[in-house]
Amino acid sequence: MENESSAKSYEDARYQTLLDNKRRLEDLGILKLSKSLSNLTKTDKSQHRHVRPKSATIYMSEPRRSTRARNPVTSYRDDVEVEHLPLRKRTKLNSSWTTYLARPVEEVRTATYEEKARAFKSAEKRQSYLESENPSFVKSMVRSHVYSCFWLGLPTKFCENHLPKTTVDMILEDEEGSEYEAIYISKRTGLSGGWRAFALDHKLDDGDALVFELIEPTRFKVYIVRAHDCINQDDDASCRS
Repeated sequence: MENESSAKSYEDARYQTLLDNKRRLEDLGILKLSKSLSNLTKTDKSQHRHVRPKSATIYMSEPRRSTRARNPVTSYRDDVEVEHLPLRKRTKLNSSWTTYLARPVEEVRTATYEEKARAFKSAEKRQSYLESENPSFVKSMVRSHVYSCFWLGLPTKFCENHLPKTTVDMILEDEEGSEYEAIYISKRTGLSGGWRAFALDHKLDDGDALVFELIEPTRFKVYIVRAHDCINQDDDASCRS
């Protein structure tokens, strides 16, 4: 009880002190002056408040699909004159593939379809004249076989049935008995390596047809039929080797 009464008397005394202090401020006019200064400050702030405009939200727009013409937009880009060079006419002399030629460009031949067909037919006839029963096939030459690259792909079925299943050295023998070493790559069923020397020494051209006769497990006898020596006649024996 004593604690409650003492606390109440303290609160009463504190409240009385606040009233006395307020009365003194009113007598001195300090309270009115404080309120007027506060109102003046609020008025100045409201008059000088800067309203920042809302920034326009930028959206990613889809490509314009309307057929209506756009409004003209002023461009501030510097005008730059661009000179368009004339297109260069593609010829054998300036074509990029001539960079990789292994023979002079003047010796490069492009066989016509008729020349290739006659040479191939003549090679098939030459194949039928072979006296032995050795497996053989006819291969028509293209530019990558004889002028550049020098990769010669062989018939897949022939390779599967008659050639080794691993990479081995092969011998290419021409009709004169000259021999050339080449590499047979079984995974790619083709000749590489020494095939380049064979093609260049015999000056093989686009459209030529070759008969490959397998006279030994790793030896080919090669017969050449020249496309540009085939005469346009019904007798395909007119093609010279």
